Amino acid sequence: MKLSEGTSAGMLKTNALFCDEVVAKGEIAALDEIYSADAKILPPGAPMIEGREEVKAFWKQAIASLGVKKATLTTIDAEQVGDGVLEIGKAELRLANGQSVHGKYVVHWKQEGVRWKWHVDIWNMN
Repeated sequence: MKLSEGTSAGMLKTNALFCDEVVAKGEIAALDEIYSADAKILPPGAPMIEGREEVKAFWKQAIASLGVKKATLTTIDAEQVGDGVLEIGKAELRLANGQSVHGKYVVHWKQEGVRWKWHVDIWNMN
């Protein structure tokens, strides 16, 4: 099912917030507007992490330890699934040493209030 313009715009806004505020500026608190309250992330080679505060702790450590300075998220496909959205995308991370790392992700989106947020997030590197 094709996404509504409002849903697509909401998703773009959330993805931009991750790239522009969390990664580029280190504003970890902005993750409150990106992940749902009971979000789950499934990072590669690590146990599942549950809950927004735990997700924030993960990203704070991961961004700092990897030296991530820029992120670009590109939606490849997104479709309405029940009252949520399933997105498949690709990511490029630019590290402090100038290296680019490429990966892919699947996000199950959930509307929380008026905002579309990442509810389940899984990714791996190419």
